[in-house]
Amino acid sequence: MKKLLLAAAVTAGFSVSAHAADYKIDTDGAHAFIQFKISHLGYSWLYGRFNTFDGQFSYDANKLTDSKINLVIDTASVDSNHAERDKHLRSADFLNASKFPKATFNSTKIVAKEGENFDLYGTLTLNGVTKEVVIAAKKIGEGSDPWGGYRAGFAGSTSFALKDFGINYDLGPAASMVYLDLTVEGIRQ
Repeated sequence: MKKLLLAAAVTAGFSVSAHAADYKIDTDGAHAFIQFKISHLGYSWLYGRFNTFDGQFSYDANKLTDSKINLVIDTASVDSNHAERDKHLRSADFLNASKFPKATFNSTKIVAKEGENFDLYGTLTLNGVTKEVVIAAKKIGEGSDPWGGYRAGFAGSTSFALKDFGINYDLGPAASMVYLDLTVEGIRQ
């Protein structure tokens, strides 16, 4: 009887770990990235990233639609590998980092797709403007790490017009859209 109770307790413990869990995005270990690209005059791509951001997500593999994510991005941490351009990107012409030091993303809905794919709906606030965006996302994987923790990772991408967020600096028609790629790896709390 004791063996049966022990087996039931162990099984119950495993089933609890399969339900919703909260994760801290691993920015300290640099296992998460927010990167962007925008066309440069229609001739090439300009790439950049945000070096400082934080966030958390709740994830339930058995009920994906109950999952959610929240991100806070330090807009002054924009890095395009060119100091003068980064200064311009922080200015009122683009991110207006002195007036709006934070950009945020808060999920509102998840729609499961085939396999590990899903659409992540949410509100993006950038440059003082809040709009709904949809991130085409995919679960990369989950499991134990070498340090005794448990991790889950996802990647996603979206695009939006700069003018939708009040960024009206004329870079020409080829540079009206920005493409955003996000990779997050979270540590279960």
